[in-house]
Formats: sequence, C-alpha cells, structure tokens
Amino acid sequence: MANQTPLNQQAANTDPTETIEQYQHDELVIRFMRFRKPLALLSMLLVIIALGSIMTKGLHLGLDFTGGIAAEVNYTQAVQQTDVQAALTKAGFHDPVVQYLGTQRDLLVRMPAQEKPPTDVSAYIQQAVQLPNNSATVQKVDVVGSQVGSDLYLHSLGAIGLSLLLMMTYVAIRFQFKFAVGAVISLLHVTILTVGAFSVFNWPFDLTVLAAVLALIGYSLNDTIVVFDRIRENFRKIRGASAIEIVDISLTETFRRTVMTVATVALVALAMLFLGGDGLYWFSVALLIGLVVGTYSSVYIATGYAIFMGLSRQDFIVNVKPEFEEEVVVFNDPKARSK
Repeated sequence: MANQTPLNQQAANTDPTETIEQYQHDELVIRFMRFRKPLALLSMLLVIIALGSIMTKGLHLGLDFTGGIAAEVNYTQAVQQTDVQAALTKAGFHDPVVQYLGTQRDLLVRMPAQEKPPTDVSAYIQQAVQLPNNSATVQKVDVVGSQVGSDLYLHSLGAIGLSLLLMMTYVAIRFQFKFAVGAVISLLHVTILTVGAFSVFNWPFDLTVLAAVLALIGYSLNDTIVVFDRIRENFRKIRGASAIEIVDISLTETFRRTVMTVATVALVALAMLFLGGDGLYWFSVALLIGLVVGTYSSVYIATGYAIFMGLSRQDFIVNVKPEFEEEVVVFNDPKARSK
C-alpha cells in the first residue's frame, strides 16, 4: 500500500494539458509576434509599390499572352543566338527572341505577331534561319493569335481568383472564418509581391511564371494550414496562455519544419535556375521569390490577421449539448388559489 500512487497524482500525471509556465520552463519560445506591427507596415508598403507598378507599368507579357510565333530550330553545329537573331531580322521578322533549349544546337525562337505574316510561316522561317556552313531544321512552329493570347490572359486571372476562393472556403470549413480570411490575405500577399517583382524589374511574364504563381499559392496554403493546425492544438493543450503566446509557441514548434521544407524546394529551384535552361529560368526566379514571400506571409500575415480579429481559446472549444437537461416543474396548488 505504501508504494501506491494517490489517485489525484495519477490523474495529474496523465493530464495532457500543461500551463504556460511549465511550457516556457521546458522549451525556448521565439517571440515572432513581437514584430508583427512593423512588419505589417512593411508589407503594406511593398504591396502598394507592387500594385502601383502593375497598374502604371504593367507586365512584360510573353508571347503566350500577347500572341505571336514560336518555333523550335535544330542546327547541325553549335550556333550563337545573336547570329540567328540577325538572320531573322534580315528576313523581315520584327523583335525576334532566341533562347537555347538545353544545347547550343537546339534553339527556341519567339516573335510577336507580325504586321504582314507570310502565307507559309514554317517554310519562311526554315529559309530565314539558314546560316553559312550550318544548316538548320525547323522542328515545330506554333502561331498564337492576339485574340487567343488575350483570352488566355483573362482565363489565367480567373484561375487565380477561383483558386483563392476555393481555398478560403476550405480553410473556413476546417478552421474558423477569421483563419480563412487571413489565409487568403496571405496568398494575395504572395501573389501580388511575386507578380509585382516581375513588373518592377520588367521581367518577362509568360505561362511558366503563371504556373509558378499557382504552385506558390498551393505551397503557401499548405504551410499556413500546418501553422493553423498547431495553433488549434496548442490552444487545447496549454492553459493560461494568451493568444499571442500560443501563436509564438506554435510558430516556434513548426519553424524547423518550415525551414527544412523551404530549403529543400529552394535547392530544386536553384538547380532549375542554373541547369534547366532558358525555358525554366523565369519559372525558377518566380519560385524563389515566392518561397521567401510565402514563408514570411505564413508566419506574419495569416496569423497576424487572426490575432487582429480577436483570436481566442473560445474559437476552438466545441459546445457539447448535455445528454440530460434538468426540467423545472412548477406545481400549482388549487387550495392556494381558493384562499
């Protein structure tokens, strides 16, 4: 009997919750939310700059959106891009852009819509790209009309808007509406700053960059969901902590996972940037920019908005209706009435 543990001590040992003092004594907590206000002002400034550049300068749209001609050319020997560009200009093509496709013998030629396009575009390009002692073969020619490019641009904007709406619905169902709005603001922050960088620096914006933006929306939401899930878990597990303390603890616990995930994806993006050729160059640039912005947004934008909207423990408490309810019965004595 002397070796038995009292029942109240056993219950304490099996209690899954802990106080904030116990947690801070055992774990190091990084105070991320200490800088949420100045970083929110920085984000607002960057968004204003990005939106201002997009509305005034616009985007340097690629041929996928503006329409034009794209052709794959194969040479028997290595060739310089400037030589092919000069040959096309001499043949009457305006503003040709020449890129390597893996080797210096395989090239991608892009040109905007021409004022007077030839009847047989493929044959005319085949004749124009021939160089002395270095014959060329045109493998494929794609002609995109300006109307098709414009429709593709509008459909791309619609795809981004629809993805944001569906993701907001998903987060609202799984968590709280304030989390959903914070997640969408975070995704808008990533999209605007990534696209804004291409506008500010006049980098070409084509379908590969759009694919990177859509991939970043999904990646950033995944990172945000991980943080939200840990916040919900810690609200139920840790007692006596404020909302800011819970968010700091949750971000600290997921910080290692976030850094490792970002580093892994960044290594792949860097490999594509330096080894993937011109076809993947701007895709990799957009991915690297979005990784940095997306990680920052998951930490400060999504959670910061939830705190601003009054995040509390009550948001995660499920009110269970009791199985039996006490019923109050009032007894009316007829003798009392007669008196």
